[in-house]
Amino acid sequence: MNGPIPISTISNDAFLEIFQSMSEGLIMVDEAGNIVAANPVADQIFGYEKGALLSLKLEELLPASLRGSHINFRKGFNANPAPRRMGTGRDLLAIKKDGTEFPVEVSLSYTKYKDQLLVMAFVSDITQRKLAQDALKRSEEQLIVYAAELENKVQLRTEALNNIVQELEREVQVRKRAEEETKKALEKERELNELKSKFVSLASHEFRTPLSAVLSSASLIQQYKDKNEPDKIDKHIQRIKTSVNHLTNILNDFLSLGKLEEGKIEIKPEPVRLDQFFHEIEEELKPTLKSGQTITVHCPGEVPVVHSDSRILRNILFNLISNASKYSNEGKTIYLSCSFTPGHCAFHVRDEGIGIPDTDKKHIFERFFRATNAGNIQGTGLVLNIVKRYADLLDGTVSFESEYGKGSIFTITIPHHTS
Repeated sequence: MNGPIPISTISNDAFLEIFQSMSEGLIMVDEAGNIVAANPVADQIFGYEKGALLSLKLEELLPASLRGSHINFRKGFNANPAPRRMGTGRDLLAIKKDGTEFPVEVSLSYTKYKDQLLVMAFVSDITQRKLAQDALKRSEEQLIVYAAELENKVQLRTEALNNIVQELEREVQVRKRAEEETKKALEKERELNELKSKFVSLASHEFRTPLSAVLSSASLIQQYKDKNEPDKIDKHIQRIKTSVNHLTNILNDFLSLGKLEEGKIEIKPEPVRLDQFFHEIEEELKPTLKSGQTITVHCPGEVPVVHSDSRILRNILFNLISNASKYSNEGKTIYLSCSFTPGHCAFHVRDEGIGIPDTDKKHIFERFFRATNAGNIQGTGLVLNIVKRYADLLDGTVSFESEYGKGSIFTITIPHHTS
């Protein structure tokens, strides 16, 4: 059978009506690829006048670059016809009468008429869909770019915010340190003002008595000299010496405290032989004791050499023994001893004095504090505070035991190495 098969010979009225009214393009071709039928929608899709498609081969509706491969595809379909969708996973292109290429969607089916295979192609122009898809794709790409830009901006803003937060934290720390330093400075100034105030109060009280004694004794000495009474002169000379010693002790306390406050005391460790060291302290302090008071010294049989600052140790023991003498009655004994434990050496000063009331014990090392039972006994309330701070300088500790009315024992413990 040669040439296109007229549609009228294979159709009835019902078929023609359906064929003509379909909403998508329908093209029917024979095995040679000749278009034997096309509905109005197909004419419209490809831009041909009614009936003009019937003079064409199917390949003429494809771009020139695709026609050769399509002939092979058509032959393969003819050999094994089956309904299918063309172009799965790829875009299909067709060409209009004016040469414009456009995307299409094609589904294939087939029928036989008088033993001849007729292939039906259902064609849809998907230009608008592709435009929408392309627009959506571009939008997605723009969205991805925008999202990336936004993420980058967020990251930059976050980094900037983190930098600001870190800077604020640093500033807060600087301000906090400044506030702490200011607070410490104010506290130091408050303590200094308190120290000055207490010093003025103490000086006006403690200095007045010995100075008055010196003045009155000096006047009396002149009178007794005129009367030639040497015994009374000696008595008042001794009174003047005692008053001067008391003033000297007060000034020494304040000088020691001032050096400790200013951090001007430098530690200079040296070998200290304790038996000789204790003997020197005993001899030096004997003249300052009350009438009948004595110092009893005791150390282990083999006294090792202690490596420490002898000057600070001397000041510590001088203060403790002087305190023991001050707060003990005449004729009492003061006991100076030492003991050793692994890595430490301890110095003990025990007296038989007035002791410390239990309510006062927690305050005993505070500056200017004096126990409630001190009465009229002269003192600055600085000695034990100074002793504790000296012990701190030697990396040591100070402790005490005391029973009201029976006496006290103070212990200074410092590091000791035999090597």
